[in-house]
Amino acid sequence: MQTGGFQIASVALLGLVSLVALDLAVGCRDSSASSAAASGATVGQPDPPAKDVVLPGVDTSAMTPRERHEWSALVRELLAPCANVPVSVAQCILEQRPCGACAQAAKWIAGAVRNGASQDQVHRAYAARFDPSSAKTIPIDGSPIKGADSAPVTIIELADFECPHCAGAVPMLDAVLAAHPDKVRLVYKSYTLQFHTRGEPAARAAFAAGMQGKFWEMEHLLFEQQQHLEDADLERYARMLKLDVTKWKADMGSASVSDRIARDHKLGEELKVKGTPTIYVNGRELDIEQDESLEQRVSSELGVPPVAAVPPAASSPAPSSSAAPVPR
Repeated sequence: MQTGGFQIASVALLGLVSLVALDLAVGCRDSSASSAAASGATVGQPDPPAKDVVLPGVDTSAMTPRERHEWSALVRELLAPCANVPVSVAQCILEQRPCGACAQAAKWIAGAVRNGASQDQVHRAYAARFDPSSAKTIPIDGSPIKGADSAPVTIIELADFECPHCAGAVPMLDAVLAAHPDKVRLVYKSYTLQFHTRGEPAARAAFAAGMQGKFWEMEHLLFEQQQHLEDADLERYARMLKLDVTKWKADMGSASVSDRIARDHKLGEELKVKGTPTIYVNGRELDIEQDESLEQRVSSELGVPPVAAVPPAASSPAPSSSAAPVPR
Protein backbone atom coordinates (compact mmCIF):
# COMPACT_ATOMS: atom_id res chain seq x y z
CA MET A 1 0.00 0.00 0.00
CA GLN A 2 2.86 2.32 0.80
CA THR A 3 4.41 1.58 -2.54
CA GLY A 4 1.12 2.23 -4.35
CA GLY A 5 0.61 5.43 -2.38
CA PHE A 6 4.09 6.62 -3.31
CA GLN A 7 3.38 5.95 -6.99
CA ILE A 8 0.07 7.85 -6.86
CA ALA A 9 1.76 10.78 -5.14
CA SER A 10 4.53 10.77 -7.73
CA VAL A 11 2.05 10.82 -10.58
CA ALA A 12 0.16 13.68 -8.94
CA LEU A 13 3.38 15.65 -8.45
CA LEU A 14 4.42 15.14 -12.07
CA GLY A 15 1.00 16.31 -13.21
CA LEU A 16 1.33 19.45 -11.09
CA VAL A 17 4.77 20.21 -12.49
CA SER A 18 3.44 19.77 -16.04
CA LEU A 19 0.58 22.17 -15.37
CA VAL A 20 2.92 24.78 -13.89
CA ALA A 21 5.29 24.44 -16.89
CA LEU A 22 2.37 24.81 -19.29
CA ASP A 23 1.11 27.87 -17.40
CA LEU A 24 4.56 29.50 -17.48
CA ALA A 25 4.90 28.79 -21.19
CA VAL A 26 1.52 30.32 -21.94
CA GLY A 27 2.23 33.32 -19.73
CA CYS A 28 5.43 34.23 -21.70
CA ARG A 29 3.64 34.41 -25.02
CA ASP A 30 2.26 37.54 -26.62
CA SER A 31 -1.48 37.72 -26.08
CA SER A 32 -2.11 38.46 -29.73
CA ALA A 33 -0.13 35.38 -30.72
CA SER A 34 -2.21 33.32 -28.34
CA SER A 35 -5.37 34.75 -29.78
CA ALA A 36 -4.18 33.96 -33.29
CA ALA A 37 -3.33 30.41 -32.29
CA ALA A 38 -6.68 30.04 -30.58
CA SER A 39 -8.50 31.28 -33.64
CA GLY A 40 -6.71 28.79 -35.85
CA ALA A 41 -4.46 31.35 -37.68
CA THR A 42 -1.00 30.25 -38.77
CA VAL A 43 1.69 32.03 -36.75
CA GLY A 44 5.10 32.92 -38.19
CA GLN A 45 4.11 32.35 -41.84
CA PRO A 46 4.83 35.06 -44.48
CA ASP A 47 1.96 37.02 -46.00
CA PRO A 48 0.68 35.63 -49.28
CA PRO A 49 2.33 37.23 -52.35
CA ALA A 50 0.67 40.37 -53.69
CA LYS A 51 -1.40 39.95 -56.81
CA ASP A 52 0.01 41.22 -60.07
CA VAL A 53 -1.02 44.72 -61.07
CA VAL A 54 -3.36 45.38 -63.98
CA LEU A 55 -3.14 48.94 -65.30
CA PRO A 56 -5.45 50.33 -67.98
CA GLY A 57 -3.59 51.20 -71.15
CA VAL A 58 -0.54 49.06 -70.31
CA ASP A 59 -0.38 45.73 -72.14
CA THR A 60 1.55 43.06 -70.23
CA SER A 61 0.17 40.06 -72.13
CA ALA A 62 3.54 39.29 -73.74
CA MET A 63 5.28 39.04 -70.37
CA THR A 64 6.15 35.80 -68.65
CA PRO A 65 4.64 35.31 -65.16
CA ARG A 66 8.01 36.17 -63.61
CA GLU A 67 8.35 39.35 -65.66
CA ARG A 68 4.79 40.40 -64.83
CA HIS A 69 5.46 39.86 -61.12
CA GLU A 70 8.69 41.91 -61.26
CA TRP A 71 6.96 44.68 -63.20
CA SER A 72 4.10 44.75 -60.70
CA ALA A 73 6.52 45.17 -57.82
CA LEU A 74 8.33 48.00 -59.60
CA VAL A 75 5.23 50.01 -60.53
CA ARG A 76 4.05 49.71 -56.92
CA GLU A 77 7.42 50.92 -55.66
CA LEU A 78 8.62 53.63 -58.06
CA LEU A 79 7.17 57.10 -57.60
CA ALA A 80 5.14 58.84 -60.27
CA PRO A 81 7.30 61.05 -62.52
CA CYS A 82 5.21 64.23 -62.14
CA ALA A 83 5.84 66.91 -59.55
CA ASN A 84 3.30 67.11 -56.72
CA VAL A 85 2.08 63.55 -57.33
CA PRO A 86 3.66 61.70 -54.36
CA VAL A 87 2.26 58.25 -55.13
CA SER A 88 3.50 55.19 -56.94
CA VAL A 89 3.24 54.82 -60.70
CA ALA A 90 0.51 52.20 -60.28
CA GLN A 91 -1.53 54.32 -57.88
CA CYS A 92 -1.14 57.35 -60.14
CA ILE A 93 -2.73 55.47 -63.05
CA LEU A 94 -5.41 53.64 -61.07
CA GLU A 95 -6.54 56.86 -59.36
CA GLN A 96 -6.32 58.82 -62.63
CA ARG A 97 -4.04 61.42 -61.07
CA PRO A 98 -3.22 64.50 -63.20
CA CYS A 99 0.13 63.16 -64.35
CA GLY A 100 0.29 62.38 -68.05
CA ALA A 101 3.70 60.72 -67.74
CA CYS A 102 2.54 57.86 -65.49
CA ALA A 103 1.28 55.60 -68.28
CA GLN A 104 4.46 56.17 -70.27
CA ALA A 105 6.52 55.41 -67.16
CA ALA A 106 4.65 52.12 -66.63
CA LYS A 107 5.26 51.14 -70.25
CA TRP A 108 8.92 52.12 -69.97
CA ILE A 109 9.32 49.93 -66.87
CA ALA A 110 7.66 47.04 -68.72
CA GLY A 111 10.14 47.40 -71.58
CA ALA A 112 13.08 47.45 -69.21
CA VAL A 113 11.88 44.30 -67.43
CA ARG A 114 11.31 42.48 -70.73
CA ASN A 115 14.83 43.44 -71.81
CA GLY A 116 16.22 41.62 -68.78
CA ALA A 117 17.21 44.62 -66.64
CA SER A 118 17.68 43.90 -62.95
CA GLN A 119 15.73 45.86 -60.34
CA ASP A 120 18.82 47.93 -59.52
CA GLN A 121 19.32 48.74 -63.20
CA VAL A 122 15.68 49.73 -63.59
CA HIS A 123 15.89 51.99 -60.53
CA ARG A 124 19.00 53.79 -61.85
CA ALA A 125 17.67 54.15 -65.38
CA TYR A 126 14.25 55.26 -64.16
CA ALA A 127 15.82 58.02 -62.08
CA ALA A 128 17.82 59.21 -65.09
CA ARG A 129 14.71 59.21 -67.30
CA PHE A 130 12.00 60.42 -64.92
CA ASP A 131 13.44 61.96 -61.74
CA PRO A 132 13.04 65.77 -62.00
CA SER A 133 16.42 66.28 -60.32
CA SER A 134 18.23 64.43 -63.12
CA ALA A 135 17.32 66.89 -65.90
CA LYS A 136 20.25 68.91 -67.28
CA THR A 137 20.25 72.69 -67.36
CA ILE A 138 21.34 73.65 -70.88
CA PRO A 139 21.98 77.32 -71.71
CA ILE A 140 20.00 78.63 -74.66
CA ASP A 141 20.91 82.32 -74.64
CA GLY A 142 21.84 83.58 -78.09
CA SER A 143 20.73 80.38 -79.83
CA PRO A 144 18.10 80.38 -82.62
CA ILE A 145 14.71 79.63 -81.07
CA LYS A 146 11.43 78.76 -82.76
CA GLY A 147 8.27 78.86 -80.65
CA ALA A 148 6.88 80.79 -77.70
CA ASP A 149 9.26 81.78 -74.89
CA SER A 150 6.60 80.69 -72.41
CA ALA A 151 6.28 77.18 -73.89
CA PRO A 152 6.31 74.49 -71.15
CA VAL A 153 8.38 72.12 -73.33
CA THR A 154 11.80 73.04 -74.70
CA ILE A 155 13.45 70.84 -77.33
CA ILE A 156 17.17 71.39 -77.77
CA GLU A 157 18.75 69.89 -80.88
CA LEU A 158 22.50 69.58 -81.42
CA ALA A 159 22.86 69.03 -85.15
CA ASP A 160 25.29 68.96 -88.06
CA PHE A 161 24.19 70.38 -91.42
CA GLU A 162 26.04 67.62 -93.28
CA CYS A 163 24.51 64.80 -91.22
CA PRO A 164 21.75 62.86 -93.07
CA HIS A 165 20.10 61.88 -89.79
CA CYS A 166 19.72 65.55 -88.87
CA ALA A 167 18.04 66.22 -92.22
CA GLY A 168 15.72 63.28 -91.55
CA ALA A 169 14.72 64.74 -88.19
CA VAL A 170 13.52 68.07 -89.63
CA PRO A 171 9.97 66.93 -90.62
CA MET A 172 9.54 65.26 -87.22
CA LEU A 173 10.56 68.41 -85.35
CA ASP A 174 8.34 70.60 -87.52
CA ALA A 175 5.37 68.29 -87.00
CA VAL A 176 5.77 68.25 -83.21
CA LEU A 177 5.83 72.05 -83.11
CA ALA A 178 2.77 72.22 -85.36
CA ALA A 179 0.91 69.63 -83.26
CA HIS A 180 1.42 71.62 -80.05
CA PRO A 181 1.23 75.34 -80.92
CA ASP A 182 2.52 77.65 -78.17
CA LYS A 183 3.39 74.59 -76.04
CA VAL A 184 6.77 73.66 -77.55
CA ARG A 185 9.84 75.63 -78.54
CA LEU A 186 12.85 74.41 -80.51
CA VAL A 187 16.42 75.54 -79.83
CA TYR A 188 19.16 74.88 -82.39
CA LYS A 189 22.77 74.15 -81.41
CA SER A 190 25.55 73.53 -83.92
CA TYR A 191 27.70 70.43 -83.43
CA THR A 192 29.69 69.60 -86.55
CA LEU A 193 31.32 66.17 -86.72
CA GLN A 194 35.01 66.10 -87.62
CA PHE A 195 34.61 64.21 -90.89
CA HIS A 196 31.95 66.61 -92.25
CA THR A 197 34.08 69.29 -93.91
CA ARG A 198 31.12 71.37 -95.12
CA GLY A 199 29.22 71.25 -91.85
CA GLU A 200 30.85 74.30 -90.30
CA PRO A 201 30.62 76.58 -93.39
CA ALA A 202 26.93 75.66 -93.56
CA ALA A 203 26.51 76.49 -89.86
CA ARG A 204 28.18 79.86 -90.46
CA ALA A 205 25.80 80.50 -93.37
CA ALA A 206 22.78 79.72 -91.15
CA PHE A 207 23.91 81.83 -88.20
CA ALA A 208 24.78 84.72 -90.53
CA ALA A 209 21.31 84.45 -92.07
CA GLY A 210 19.93 84.53 -88.55
CA MET A 211 21.49 87.95 -88.08
CA GLN A 212 19.05 89.10 -90.77
CA GLY A 213 16.12 87.19 -89.24
CA LYS A 214 16.29 84.21 -91.61
CA PHE A 215 17.97 81.44 -89.61
CA TRP A 216 15.15 78.88 -89.87
CA GLU A 217 14.59 79.54 -93.56
CA MET A 218 18.29 78.96 -94.22
CA GLU A 219 18.34 75.93 -91.89
CA HIS A 220 15.59 74.25 -93.91
CA LEU A 221 17.27 75.08 -97.22
CA LEU A 222 20.60 73.67 -96.08
CA PHE A 223 19.06 70.39 -94.94
CA GLU A 224 16.96 70.10 -98.11
CA GLN A 225 20.03 70.74 -100.28
CA GLN A 226 22.43 68.78 -98.10
CA GLN A 227 24.40 67.38 -101.03
CA HIS A 228 25.18 70.92 -102.23
CA LEU A 229 26.95 72.88 -99.51
CA GLU A 230 29.88 74.43 -101.38
CA ASP A 231 30.55 78.17 -101.03
CA ALA A 232 28.77 78.96 -104.30
CA ASP A 233 25.75 76.95 -103.17
CA LEU A 234 25.59 78.80 -99.84
CA GLU A 235 25.71 82.17 -101.59
CA ARG A 236 22.95 81.04 -103.94
CA TYR A 237 20.76 80.17 -100.97
CA ALA A 238 21.45 83.58 -99.43
CA ARG A 239 20.25 85.24 -102.63
CA MET A 240 17.17 82.99 -102.74
CA LEU A 241 16.28 84.27 -99.26
CA LYS A 242 16.84 87.85 -100.42
CA LEU A 243 19.54 88.51 -97.83
CA ASP A 244 21.94 91.40 -97.96
CA VAL A 245 24.68 89.18 -99.37
CA THR A 246 27.54 91.57 -98.59
CA LYS A 247 26.53 91.74 -94.94
CA TRP A 248 25.83 88.01 -94.86
CA LYS A 249 29.34 87.22 -96.11
CA ALA A 250 30.89 89.55 -93.52
CA ASP A 251 28.78 88.00 -90.73
CA MET A 252 29.82 84.48 -91.72
CA GLY A 253 33.38 85.27 -90.70
CA SER A 254 32.50 87.53 -87.79
CA ALA A 255 33.64 87.01 -84.21
CA SER A 256 29.99 86.71 -83.15
CA VAL A 257 29.30 83.73 -85.41
CA SER A 258 32.66 82.12 -84.62
CA ASP A 259 31.96 82.47 -80.91
CA ARG A 260 28.48 80.94 -81.29
CA ILE A 261 29.87 77.91 -83.12
CA ALA A 262 32.69 77.47 -80.59
CA ARG A 263 30.33 77.70 -77.62
CA ASP A 264 27.88 75.23 -79.10
CA HIS A 265 30.65 72.75 -79.83
CA LYS A 266 32.06 73.10 -76.34
CA LEU A 267 28.58 72.46 -74.94
CA GLY A 268 28.37 69.29 -77.02
CA GLU A 269 31.68 68.10 -75.61
CA GLU A 270 30.50 68.82 -72.06
CA LEU A 271 27.31 66.87 -72.72
CA LYS A 272 29.42 64.02 -74.15
CA VAL A 273 27.49 64.03 -77.41
CA LYS A 274 27.97 60.69 -79.16
CA GLY A 275 26.39 61.61 -82.47
CA THR A 276 23.94 63.84 -84.26
CA PRO A 277 21.21 64.73 -83.94
CA THR A 278 21.27 64.73 -80.15
CA ILE A 279 17.91 65.87 -78.80
CA TYR A 280 16.99 66.98 -75.30
CA VAL A 281 13.40 67.44 -74.14
CA ASN A 282 13.16 69.58 -71.02
CA GLY A 283 16.74 68.73 -70.16
CA ARG A 284 16.53 64.97 -70.75
CA GLU A 285 18.24 63.27 -73.67
CA LEU A 286 16.01 61.38 -76.09
CA ASP A 287 17.12 58.40 -78.14
CA ILE A 288 14.55 58.32 -80.93
CA GLU A 289 15.25 54.64 -81.68
CA GLN A 290 15.84 53.14 -78.26
CA ASP A 291 13.43 55.37 -76.33
CA GLU A 292 9.91 56.54 -77.09
CA SER A 293 9.29 58.82 -80.06
CA LEU A 294 9.73 62.58 -79.82
CA GLU A 295 5.95 63.06 -79.96
CA GLN A 296 5.46 60.54 -77.15
CA ARG A 297 8.04 62.32 -74.99
CA VAL A 298 6.59 65.77 -75.67
CA SER A 299 2.99 64.71 -75.09
CA SER A 300 4.11 62.98 -71.90
CA GLU A 301 5.69 66.23 -70.69
CA LEU A 302 2.50 68.10 -71.54
CA GLY A 303 0.25 65.45 -69.97
CA VAL A 304 -1.81 64.94 -73.13
CA PRO A 305 -2.35 61.96 -75.47
CA PRO A 306 0.19 61.65 -78.33
CA VAL A 307 -0.78 63.02 -81.72
CA ALA A 308 -0.83 60.04 -84.08
CA ALA A 309 -0.14 62.09 -87.21
CA VAL A 310 3.34 63.16 -86.10
CA PRO A 311 5.92 61.22 -88.17
CA PRO A 312 9.00 59.55 -86.72
CA ALA A 313 12.44 60.69 -87.76
CA ALA A 314 13.10 59.64 -91.34
CA SER A 315 15.53 56.78 -91.70
CA SER A 316 18.76 57.32 -93.55
CA PRO A 317 21.51 55.00 -94.84
CA ALA A 318 23.99 55.37 -92.01
CA PRO A 319 24.87 53.33 -88.95
CA SER A 320 22.45 51.25 -86.95
CA SER A 321 22.01 53.87 -84.23
CA SER A 322 19.78 56.89 -84.74
CA ALA A 323 22.74 59.24 -84.79
CA ALA A 324 25.84 59.49 -86.88
CA PRO A 325 28.72 58.50 -84.59
CA VAL A 326 31.42 60.84 -83.47
CA PRO A 327 34.86 59.46 -84.37
CA ARG A 328 37.08 58.90 -81.35
